[in-house]
Amino acid sequence: MNTSPDSLFDTLEPLLTQVSKPIQYVGGELNARTKDWNSVSVRWALMYPDAYEVGLPNQGVQILYEVLNERPDALAERTYAVWPDLEKLLREHDVPQFTVDGHRPVGAFDVLGISFSTELGYTNMLTALDLAGIPLHAFDRDDSHPIVLAGGHAAFNPEPVADFIDAAVLGDGEQIVGAITDVIGAFKAEGSPGGRDELLTRLAETGGVYIPRFYDVSFVPAGDGPSAGQLAAITPNRDRVPTRVSKHTVMDLDAWPYPKTPLVPLAESVHERMSVEIFRGCTRGCRFCQAGMITRPVRERSIEGIGKMVEAGLNATGFEEVGLLSLSSADHSEIAPLAKQLADRYEESRVSLSLPSTRVDAFNIDLANEFSRNGRRSGLTFAPEGGSERLRRVINKMVTHQDLINTVTAAYSQGWRQVKLYFMCGLPTETDSDVLEIAKMAQDVIRAGRQATGSRDVRATVSIGGFVPKPHTPFQWAAQASPEVVDDRLRKLRAAISADKSLGRAIGMRYHDGQPSLIEGLLSRGDRRVGAVIEQAWRDGARFDGWSEHFSYARWIAAADKVLPPLGVSIEFFTTRERDADEVLPWDHLDSGLDKQWLWDDWQDALTGYEQDDCRWTPCFDCGVCPTMGTDIQVGPTGKTLLPLVATGSAKVPWPVSTSVQR
Repeated sequence: MNTSPDSLFDTLEPLLTQVSKPIQYVGGELNARTKDWNSVSVRWALMYPDAYEVGLPNQGVQILYEVLNERPDALAERTYAVWPDLEKLLREHDVPQFTVDGHRPVGAFDVLGISFSTELGYTNMLTALDLAGIPLHAFDRDDSHPIVLAGGHAAFNPEPVADFIDAAVLGDGEQIVGAITDVIGAFKAEGSPGGRDELLTRLAETGGVYIPRFYDVSFVPAGDGPSAGQLAAITPNRDRVPTRVSKHTVMDLDAWPYPKTPLVPLAESVHERMSVEIFRGCTRGCRFCQAGMITRPVRERSIEGIGKMVEAGLNATGFEEVGLLSLSSADHSEIAPLAKQLADRYEESRVSLSLPSTRVDAFNIDLANEFSRNGRRSGLTFAPEGGSERLRRVINKMVTHQDLINTVTAAYSQGWRQVKLYFMCGLPTETDSDVLEIAKMAQDVIRAGRQATGSRDVRATVSIGGFVPKPHTPFQWAAQASPEVVDDRLRKLRAAISADKSLGRAIGMRYHDGQPSLIEGLLSRGDRRVGAVIEQAWRDGARFDGWSEHFSYARWIAAADKVLPPLGVSIEFFTTRERDADEVLPWDHLDSGLDKQWLWDDWQDALTGYEQDDCRWTPCFDCGVCPTMGTDIQVGPTGKTLLPLVATGSAKVPWPVSTSVQR
């Protein structure tokens, strides 16, 4: 579309008086951007498939929004899932899905890029497609429709949504969105020869964009022994298409200091802070953690780069809290000088610094004191993950009971009064006794806190999530625990925590029951047959499945029971069934850089309780990533500092403009 589509705001505005939180649909946030439609050749609509309050703080979308809008030949606008009250009104008044920046119809853009942090956003994608007037099934779209592109962690197995998306990208997005923009721009400049099919082929032949329709999937026939119903093969069905599609990895994070000017929400959001990602990747080797596996290798921002990002972001936003984010922020090789120098820089201001949940074995009081130097001392969060030391060896979470007690004792003695402990239930090889040890650990934490402080004014919160085996991890072959097993263990745990009333009153317990986890497991490890379940659940009313008040287990089970048996499988086939070494997995043709044999060997090590060291500081154990990247992930202190200070209030901080990749 060459001419700018009309803004929908005049039609939309009267409807906003009838919905909750209308401000979330208005746009115009500080640092938001709206570009002239006709001044660019390629137009992106970026969607986080959840409510504004969850989607706006998302780092991935904010980064791509800035990267694309910095290009003179492209624009990007944002769209989020609309709540059911507005969805109803949009349908009644024939108003399509819109962007919050220019209030332009999503269907008018060249690309609809959707970032999936979790599979439970799939039904919100279908709502957005339907409201936008984009056919649900990719096969039914023509040259007038946007390319529907999936990214984010859940895109590492896009097969359950293969019928609904045109393309998927694995890994970091900063560089590949530019490459996609180049391909689309050149294609349009040539007059779009060959139409949509040719454009998708050009994207596929780059080797870094997965086009599901260009791959045929076959299954082992029914009645063919224990393998019946399993995948037989996933093969390209045309030339110019690679057999395997690779992930993208930005090696030099300092060359990509985004977001430079973070968005400031108009409505309350889940994170009221400015966030700076201090490194990507993790080599701790926790076997349950998909994020830690698929984001390898470790790539750190320099201490100087972090300092510039913090300074520029605070100047651009007015936020009073800075979160230093990564999968394990205390593992940054310069975290101690970084924390001290940031605390020094902002000690006289109202700016507070925070770390996300901290590994027990990476925590130290000096570090914690730096982050709370300005007097804002919130609770501390630790994640032992497994209740017993045996189970922690299985999941490769190398933390002992005594490690935790020593850490929380030090924290309580230094003035902290609240500790949150995060665990999972339903881990491989788990028994009732493993889970009941969580109660003992929590009670020992309270005892240690009372002894360290001489006061009964200490608390601990036990937070428990249901374990979901994920693709590209050693547990991708594991059987998922049934909701009945998870819920029974949680009931026993609650009783054990409450058994000693003196201690139990100081321990809170928060948990998610096993039902949503089973559906997440279906969507995480499903193949293309699961797409029909997603569509059926959506047609039956599924929306915002990540929200407990909207999620309906009965609706999903009914959809699965209706759709899967005629295909020769069941929900148990995708969830509570253990896989064999030679089974073809739905994501085998998608290359995360990890060697499948290494993952299998680590799965076998898990079953024996063998602990794997952090390869960042020990010799390589051949997971496969580094040879793929041509890199060495061992990194260490640079010896550089954040000082001298950048002048507070400076309008601009100079940024590197290089877009080259270190190899």
